[in-house]
Amino acid sequence: MSRADSWTVTLWVLAAINLANGIWMLLGPEGWYYGLPAAVPDTGPLNLHFVRDIGATYVTMAAALFWAGARPADRVPLVAMVLLFHVLHGAEHVLDTLAGRLPASHWLIDFPGVYLPMLVLAAVLWLLAARSPRSPGSARSKTIST
Repeated sequence: MSRADSWTVTLWVLAAINLANGIWMLLGPEGWYYGLPAAVPDTGPLNLHFVRDIGATYVTMAAALFWAGARPADRVPLVAMVLLFHVLHGAEHVLDTLAGRLPASHWLIDFPGVYLPMLVLAAVLWLLAARSPRSPGSARSKTIST
């Protein structure tokens, strides 16, 4: 499998994970709220509208990642936008845990669903940006600028 093919598969797998979560949130917000093994009820009472709103965000991020998988030239900005959500989401969890609004057990509880996706996307973005023909110092940018 070529490098381009492996990036397509990687991005589409990440897209599928986001899509599955988003669809679950949209179609079964109550089941998602109580069934996700992430102690979501610790964050406050169930708000069906809010869960569906965030589900729409996950579906949108899935669309961006599917697009990134299909269009190599658009990968860096699309993955950056998805990462932005995950960074802001992660920051909110950090702040809530530090402030005591979430119990300290959430450092571990939140790792697989909040912090790990953020770290994976940051690594993906870093690797994509390092290989991007538009990145400073790349062979293509030197050729174009001369």
